[in-house]
Amino acid sequence: MTTATLDRRPDHARFGATFACALLIGALIAAAIAPPVADLLARAGLRFPFTRIFDRVAMVTLAGTLFLFARRLRLQELLIEGFREPRANLSRFCVGFGVAASLMALLAAIAIALAHRAPPPIALALRALSFVPAALVIALIEEAFFRVILLGGLARDSRRGAALLISAAIYAAAHLVRGPRHYYLDGFHPAAGFSNLAASLTPIVWPGDLVAMTFGLFLLGIVLGEAFRATGRVYFPIGLHAGFVIGAKCWPLIADAFTPPRWLAGPGPVPLIAAPAAWLAALALFGWMRLRPLERSRSNHPRGAQVS
Repeated sequence: MTTATLDRRPDHARFGATFACALLIGALIAAAIAPPVADLLARAGLRFPFTRIFDRVAMVTLAGTLFLFARRLRLQELLIEGFREPRANLSRFCVGFGVAASLMALLAAIAIALAHRAPPPIALALRALSFVPAALVIALIEEAFFRVILLGGLARDSRRGAALLISAAIYAAAHLVRGPRHYYLDGFHPAAGFSNLAASLTPIVWPGDLVAMTFGLFLLGIVLGEAFRATGRVYFPIGLHAGFVIGAKCWPLIADAFTPPRWLAGPGPVPLIAAPAAWLAALALFGWMRLRPLERSRSNHPRGAQVS
């Protein structure tokens, strides 16, 4: 074992712990400063729900702590590697989007056949087009965070399979973090931020009727993680993610015609992903990627910077 390898190993082994520490610090800072921010806004005549203030403050503090830990986490290296060769990977983005859109269209066709009534094609097309910009932004942000940074970094700590499962579990759990219903603070309450943080994290410990949705998100995280691992770039999973988001946003227009069976639409805010039909589609897509492995993009970076 070379001296260089010995020097690199401690940094690699610290990613998971450092990443968790950065998020914890950011969340605690948000909980501490959100109440005074809310009080200052109220004194200035700006009245907003405290949950909204807390969410905005948390976004800033979490981004700030990740920036402070960026060098130790090697975020720049991960982002450069994950987003390398955009032109060469444009076709992979298109393939990912097409595959996801086809799967969602298949589920929609099953629902339409069961309902015996199709939504107006023009209304469906317009709804899909209206969500394209938001779907692309959501896919870009979430894939950069959960796949390029989280999965790419965890791959340094552990084996490929373990990193994939851990990142998928965190991806699913993150979607359970929900603030309580909107409420306003009357005066200055120093502990309000910590109470809001505890309430937001409670669904992770006790998901209730969100278990089926969480399992579906876990499978989706595995699919997107495998898409990233298989290509070494983020463009294929971005295409998949955007296609899934558009399909999920179009689902209410299709489901309005009837009450879908539980195997096609489950409980929770994202009924499509909470149903066995979507789980089977995710498993089929994962099997397709494993049976027909995609060629990884070439890279001049050290192996430690890749998800491999």
